[in-house]
Amino acid sequence: MISYSFWPDRLKASAIHLSASLVIAALAAALVFGVWYPYPYRDISGGRELFLLVVSVDVVMGPLITLAVFNRRKPLIELKRDLLIVVLLQLGALAYGLWTVSVARPVHLVFEIDRFRVVHAIDIPPEMLDKTPPGIVALPVTGPTLLAVRPFHNNQEGMDATMAALQGAQLGFRPDLWQPYADAIPRVLKAARPVPTLKTRFADSAAEIDRLLSNVGAKPDNVVYLPLVGRNSFWTVFLDPVTAQILATMPLDSF
Repeated sequence: MISYSFWPDRLKASAIHLSASLVIAALAAALVFGVWYPYPYRDISGGRELFLLVVSVDVVMGPLITLAVFNRRKPLIELKRDLLIVVLLQLGALAYGLWTVSVARPVHLVFEIDRFRVVHAIDIPPEMLDKTPPGIVALPVTGPTLLAVRPFHNNQEGMDATMAALQGAQLGFRPDLWQPYADAIPRVLKAARPVPTLKTRFADSAAEIDRLLSNVGAKPDNVVYLPLVGRNSFWTVFLDPVTAQILATMPLDSF
């Protein structure tokens, strides 16, 4: 017959394991959402969903396995061995999950001719990494950086790049075409469009646009915008009309 302390002991051990798992998950969340996927990238790049899937499975499965294997009737050495195996498996699964999230993380927001594109670590061809211009970190681990696609050297390079883009090798994915964002500011402002035209196109979103820009201390009539291409969605980037610095973003398809 099972003693009355059988289940309370298991539940207590599982609860302790769950508490420790939640602390580790919180630390992982700080890394993912505070560094790799800061707003708005957690929405644009699907970081929230990917992280929650990985961590929720890890946090739930570890304590459940502990609930199944914990038994004070076992020899102490055997019990410690079982718990150590559970912890190692859980940490291994978490490490693999974080590696997956890291590979999919956004590393750059790149201006491409008439739009911005979010570039993820997995988007960049490994064979092109050595073509990254000096001063630019190809795969930063401290969050996305702002870059631009440089002007083509000649018409042939432009044609080749366009054909490659049609086959999936988008301009922003190519390190050999990157340049510092500051060097592209005149081209960014030339391509940008006035916000009043956006409000006319999307009258239902006009009030929301006004609120968003008001919250960052900007007057809508003086702000410009460009479309933004994410992993599976299209957003809008609002820019300062003089410095071309990003003021705000909004999940609005402005193409």
